[in-house]
Amino acid sequence: MANFPKDFLFGTATSSYQIEGAANEDGRTPSIWDTFSKTSGMTYNGDTGDIACDHYHRYKEDIGILKEIGVKAYRFSIAWPRIFPEKGRFNPKGMDFYKKLIEELLKNDIIPVVTIYHWDLPQWAGDMDGWLNSECINWYLEYSSKLFEEIGDIIPMWITHNEPWCASILSYGIGEHAPGHKDYREALIAAHHILLSHGKAVKVFRDMNIKNSQIGIALNLTPAYPATETKEDNLAAKYADGFTNRWFLDPIFKGNYPVDMIELFKKEIGEFDFINEKDLSIISQPIDFLGINFYSRSIVKYKEDTLLKGIGVEGTGKKTDMGWEISPESLYDLLKRLDKEYTRIPIYITENGAAFKDIITEDGKVHDQERIEYIKEHLKYANKFIKEGGNLKGYFLWSLLDNFEWAYGYSKRFGIVYVDFETQKRILKDSAIWYKEVINRASIVF
Repeated sequence: MANFPKDFLFGTATSSYQIEGAANEDGRTPSIWDTFSKTSGMTYNGDTGDIACDHYHRYKEDIGILKEIGVKAYRFSIAWPRIFPEKGRFNPKGMDFYKKLIEELLKNDIIPVVTIYHWDLPQWAGDMDGWLNSECINWYLEYSSKLFEEIGDIIPMWITHNEPWCASILSYGIGEHAPGHKDYREALIAAHHILLSHGKAVKVFRDMNIKNSQIGIALNLTPAYPATETKEDNLAAKYADGFTNRWFLDPIFKGNYPVDMIELFKKEIGEFDFINEKDLSIISQPIDFLGINFYSRSIVKYKEDTLLKGIGVEGTGKKTDMGWEISPESLYDLLKRLDKEYTRIPIYITENGAAFKDIITEDGKVHDQERIEYIKEHLKYANKFIKEGGNLKGYFLWSLLDNFEWAYGYSKRFGIVYVDFETQKRILKDSAIWYKEVINRASIVF
C-alpha cells in the first residue's frame, strides 16, 4: 500500500473544446479548432467539437458524476470565443456559463481549477495571424484580465496555458493541430509569444492582488532517452529533450532559452530577431506551482539529416491505444529531474491517463483494467517521489469523460466515464469506481 498526504489533491481534467459542444450558442463564435476540424482531412472521420459531450447543457449531470467519484478538484478550461466572440467585445452570456459551472462545483465541495487557454483561440484572432502576431499577447491579456476580474476571487488555482509545445510547435511547425501550419520559424515565434503572454498574465494577476489564489502553467513534458549509450544517440536525446522540454522549462525557470537549441534552430529558421531584450525577464516571472502533463517517454536514435539529429525508436513496453509506450518509471525520472534542476515550488500532475479500446459489455459496464493498471503504476511512482521529499501536491487524471480527442476525433477514449456520443449516455467505467476508492482512502493498494 502507498499512502498519500491528507492534503493531496486528487482530481480530474477536461478542456472546453473537447467536451462542451454548443458551438454556436449564447454568442460563442468559432475558434481555430472549429475551422480546423471542418477542413477536409484534418481530423479522423471529419469529426468536430460541435456537440462533443454536450457538457454545456449537461454540466450539472457531469458535476454529479464528479461528486459521486469523490474528486477534490476539477480542472477545466474556458473557451476564449465564448468570452470575447469578437475583438474587444466581452460577452456576459459566455461568462455566465462558467459562473454557473463554478457555483455548482463549489456547492458540491469541488475545487475549481481554471485553465485560461487550452488551444481554442478565437477565429477572429486566427484571422489576424493568431500567435504569430505579437498583438495576440494583448488580446490574451484582455481576456485573462477579464477572467481575473469576473471570477478571480472564487478560483483558487489558475493555469495560464495548457501545453504551449502543442499550441506552437505541433500547431505551427508540425501541422497536426490548428491552425495546421508547417513552418518552424512560425512555430518558435508562436511559442515565444505564448510564453510572453504567460509571463505578462502572471504579472497582471500579481498586480490585481487576487487573494487566496495561485497561478502557474501546465507543460507537457516527455523525458527523452538515447537508444544506445553512443555519443551520437546521447546527442540526439539531448536535442529531443531541448525540443520538447527545455525550450519551455528554461525560459520559465532560468530566464533563458537553451543555447544548444538556439544554435541548432538557427540553421533552420535564421535569427531570433523576434525576441526582445526584456522578454525573458517577463517570461520568468515567479509562479506559484508547475503543472506537468505526462503520458509517455521518447527513445531517440541519431540521424544526421533531420532537424533534431534524431528519430524516435519504439520502446519495448506495452502501448496504449495512442501507440504511446507505458513507462511510469519515466514519470519518476522527470519529477526527480525537475526537483533537482528547475524548481522546488509545488508540482501538480495536471494530466495523466491513457486511451484504450473500451467497450460496453453485456452487463452494461466497461471493464477497463488496463487503464486501472496504468493509473496505479503512475501513482505508485508519484508516491515514491513524495516519500523522498518531493513537492508533489496533486494529481489530475485525464480525462473525466471520453471526448473529442483533437485530430483523432472520437476514435480514442481517455475517459474514466464512457460517453455514448449518439445518446450522450454516461457510464462510469471500472476505473472511475477504482479511482473513487483511491481518493476515499488516499492510498493505492498493490
